[in-house]
Amino acid sequence: MSFLDSLENNLKSLESREEGGLRNSRPQGQRDSDRARAQASSRHAEQLRKSPYTEELLRLVTRIGHSRRTKIQMTWIGNNLRLEARDRRFELRPTPEGIVAAFIENGGDVRTVPVDLAGNPDGLAREWLATLPPREPEPPAEFD
Repeated sequence: MSFLDSLENNLKSLESREEGGLRNSRPQGQRDSDRARAQASSRHAEQLRKSPYTEELLRLVTRIGHSRRTKIQMTWIGNNLRLEARDRRFELRPTPEGIVAAFIENGGDVRTVPVDLAGNPDGLAREWLATLPPREPEPPAEFD
């Protein structure tokens, strides 16, 4: 066996050891409970993605944000729908019990509210964006 073959074998064995170490970093029970929770919430995640409620919510927050001169960032992070406006965040999260809306400030959940996908998203959209003050108009530029 040449030096290069030996080096390649050593690198492969180190890589496989590192991958195995990362995979086994959490206890088996925790991995099983995480998997069971994901499977239990998958039905609600699918409903969230395809629901007319979600489409209407996105339309409403875009319209309200536009009237307040604020861009609304919409992002799917896994099964969660995250909405961001300035320093405000809001997420719709599927859980085994249903969908919850999480109002987030300073990186942590302030509160969560259960969401009925058969209802009207208008109240939820207005509640989230109610704390955003309208932007002040830019003063006109002076020309010399």
